[in-house]
Amino acid sequence: MTQKVQGIGASAGIAIGKAFVLPTWEWDVPEEKMDPADLAREFERLYDGIRSSKHEIEFIKSEIKEMVGSEESSIFDAHLAILEDPIFMNEIQGIIQRQYKAAEVAVKEAIDHFVTMFDLLDDEYMKERALDIKDVGNRLLKHLLGAPEITLPTDTQPYILVAKELSPSQLVHLNPKNVLGIVMLQGGKTSHSAIMARALGIPLVLGLEGKVAKPIQTGDTVIVDGEYGIVHIAPPQDVITCYEARRDAYVQEADELQKIVSLPAVTLDDFVVQLGANISSTRELNIADQNGAEGVGLFRTEFMYMDRSYPPSEAEQFTVYLEAAEHCKDNSVIIRTLDVGGDKPMDYLNLPEEDNPFLGYRAIRICLDRQDLFKTQLRAILRASAHGPIMVMFPMITSVNEVQAAKSILEQAKAELREEGLPFNEGLPVGIMIEVPAAAMIADQLAKEVDFFSIGTNDLVQYTLAVDRMNEQIAHMYDPFHPAVLRLIRYTVQAAKQAGIMVGVCGEMAGDPRAVPIWLALGVNKLSMSSRSIPRVKAAVRRSTVEQCKRIADSVFESGTKEEIEMVIEQR
Repeated sequence: MTQKVQGIGASAGIAIGKAFVLPTWEWDVPEEKMDPADLAREFERLYDGIRSSKHEIEFIKSEIKEMVGSEESSIFDAHLAILEDPIFMNEIQGIIQRQYKAAEVAVKEAIDHFVTMFDLLDDEYMKERALDIKDVGNRLLKHLLGAPEITLPTDTQPYILVAKELSPSQLVHLNPKNVLGIVMLQGGKTSHSAIMARALGIPLVLGLEGKVAKPIQTGDTVIVDGEYGIVHIAPPQDVITCYEARRDAYVQEADELQKIVSLPAVTLDDFVVQLGANISSTRELNIADQNGAEGVGLFRTEFMYMDRSYPPSEAEQFTVYLEAAEHCKDNSVIIRTLDVGGDKPMDYLNLPEEDNPFLGYRAIRICLDRQDLFKTQLRAILRASAHGPIMVMFPMITSVNEVQAAKSILEQAKAELREEGLPFNEGLPVGIMIEVPAAAMIADQLAKEVDFFSIGTNDLVQYTLAVDRMNEQIAHMYDPFHPAVLRLIRYTVQAAKQAGIMVGVCGEMAGDPRAVPIWLALGVNKLSMSSRSIPRVKAAVRRSTVEQCKRIADSVFESGTKEEIEMVIEQR
């Protein structure tokens, strides 16, 4: 039965081959009570298992560092942190202590508890962290039960690996020469497994659960299109031939892109575009360099606040921001202030549960209420600004009042630092994210208050079209090239230009080469994207002229439907 299934492209590339379906592993953990007299022995078993798991993770981490670099190996720091996390470990120890259950039973129940809790959250990031907990917990169970690893084919015949889910630990043992591509039924683009697949250069499509009419069987011919998130099962020969040609062209393109990594992003008629990287950690700076990034266009700081029982201190944040500033030297680092809400559990913030956290109490709304938290971050950013070209940016802005309130707290932080004799950049550039239609519609007024705009396309599309892109039933309606979205972007850019302030774009649309004509036609000269998107966008810039792009953009803005716009873009 021939099937074409739309999933999520998480690692670019095209793979064609026979499927190997990885069996789902379920732990057989006997539910037996133990004698209270055996508590000490059971705790010792637990601690032995933890020690063995830590040694194993450290070994895997060193292997990955040697294979693909320190950036990807740092994924396993999160696994080590889970084994030391007091909340996770207290849950296990409490089950043993209070319920007199064996260590393996306690670990299994703790895994199930946290995975279920995270899966219920309306947040893709936390759902993906659940896989890390499961991975670490399964490793611990393996040592407690003496169970073997799930094995992959050992012959040299290349295959497409199909699995319900894959942990980073399982991906470590894959041979990229044998594994042509991966199909995962579950998971998201920002999961550690997806990051590992990208690092290993293995095409990956995920999110197919519930979409496959007939399950993939071992031996089925499968095509994995990691760029567009498409999986073909038992395709006809003409489809295979078409994808073989695309695969060969993709390999050739990758070789060509490597040649321009160190070259500037400049059009054929000398319009220069600065391509920055989106990062969540300073560990990502090296991979940004490898892809030709010119500074950091979006530093997501919220990840410093997660997976801990108290917020990061000023000193801790200063150290991180200082590292980014010194690393980027002459290129700017745009730091976005805390952008979280009820969708991300942080016990120390006591955030309420909300029916729709993306329309609720989050980001700048929290910061203006929790001024102690906000000012601590602003002080750290200001102090780091004395050591490099740092810029600060406020998210989720919907009114002039919010900008003025945030700037007032920034001025308070400056006054405190002056009084304490601590250096900072008095002229620290202040900007805002334009990611809500309300902000786009008053961009002319907001431009009077700030030094720059950064258009956050992901949320702008979501809020403009009232589409949750994580909702599989309506994900197809999430369209960055929708005429309404493009008009809001154009209006925002025009308002910034008229006010004489800088305007950039970040989000997935900034990293889409198809959107380059729009940015060039509007005069946007600062784009920020995932590091691995930079070479392809740079290539698109370098083969364009502004005049050519203006003609394309004129046709795009005159189009009234998605199909018309796509036709103009694809015919470029």
